[in-house]
Amino acid sequence: MKSSPGTSPAAPQPAPLSEQVSNQMKRMRRASTKPELLIRRALHRRGLRFRVNHPALPGRPDIAFTRVRLAIFIDGCFWHMCPKHGVMPKNNREWWQAKLHRNVERDREKDAALMDLGWHVRHFWEHDDPAAAAEEIEKAWQHLRTSPEPDS
Repeated sequence: MKSSPGTSPAAPQPAPLSEQVSNQMKRMRRASTKPELLIRRALHRRGLRFRVNHPALPGRPDIAFTRVRLAIFIDGCFWHMCPKHGVMPKNNREWWQAKLHRNVERDREKDAALMDLGWHVRHFWEHDDPAAAAEEIEKAWQHLRTSPEPDS
């Protein structure tokens, strides 16, 4: 069985205890999830244009405003350990704990890499209200658009 991205060769993926749960996890989307689509539509209705899953940037931001260097990530509650809704699985708990903690660690690493490139990074949870998230993103975009360029 293949290991998921972010797992180390030293920690092979354990055999699933339930084929049903395993199949459910395999069907989860990695990109263009429902929360992402709702926020993208809300931004588009506001007239904002952006790149999706920009391949040239660390972490492939879900939404990237290249002119103002604003990277947006819509984080899933399970995969990124939401303090409100993140649940640690009971089966294979130690493996999942290591995997999910590594996901959060990787988030911080990609944020740092983006900031080193002069990007501004914002994270939203999948449970955040799409209209409120779009409002916050538009405000950040407006602020960056009207801010003077920093001296290089």
